Amino acid sequence: MTRRSKNQGFTLVEILIVVVILGILAAIVIPQFTSASETAKGSSVVSQLQTIRSQLELYQVQHNGNYPTLTLMQQGTDDWEVLTLETDAAGATGTGNPFGPYLQKAPVNPFTNSSLVGDAGSAASTDGWSYDEATGVLLIAMSDAIDLANVGLDSDDVETFSGGGT
Repeated sequence: MTRRSKNQGFTLVEILIVVVILGILAAIVIPQFTSASETAKGSSVVSQLQTIRSQLELYQVQHNGNYPTLTLMQQGTDDWEVLTLETDAAGATGTGNPFGPYLQKAPVNPFTNSSLVGDAGSAASTDGWSYDEATGVLLIAMSDAIDLANVGLDSDDVETFSGGGT
């Protein structure tokens, strides 16, 4: 009785079919991960925005109905010192003051990688945040090249500027 040995490998055609199928699956799945990253940034910035807005309201209540001025928001080495340090009734920062801190650290806008605060409505603002000191309204500053619907943002929360996306 003779035994025939048969090669137990894959043919070139079988390997090519597997590679093509994997390529098709990768083409379908990879773009979904890209949009997931943008959606995560959108969720993060909305959460930050809600936190900051609530802390601005607390600041206003504790400071005789006054929101921090843009000058106070931009003072010091950190654009958010008036909210990250202790303040007195006039909004001056210093240790031992009765109010604050309202935030642990300066919030960073993940779309611009900036924590800077700019004047809401100013031309060509590319700051991380846009702030209207008269009303205490804080907006997310981001490029008009980013599709708000795809990142889960409401246009009422965003001030766009002309520029490239991330």
